[in-house]
Amino acid sequence: MSEHERGYDEKRDFIRMRVDANVSLIHAGQEIEGICLDLSSSGMQVQAPRQFSVGDQLTVRIDSEHAALKGLEADTEVVWTKTAGDEQHLGLKILNMR
Repeated sequence: MSEHERGYDEKRDFIRMRVDANVSLIHAGQEIEGICLDLSSSGMQVQAPRQFSVGDQLTVRIDSEHAALKGLEADTEVVWTKTAGDEQHLGLKILNMR
């Protein structure tokens, strides 16, 4: 099925880029290591080793592996969660880029 044949609800507003990058999640003074699975201009999907709740505010930091490129740091909000065993996938909305 082509993109034009899909219903409006199935189309994403923003293109997502598969990332699979290590991230630091900062919440309530704690830094937790996670994995960014995909990234768009308005949000990201992250895999975390602990549970968060919808509405939690997290600072996300993705360090660059290249000295010439600055990493990403963003203030985010958890908009959805999906638990998978001891881990959780999080849908994060980017509120502010630093």
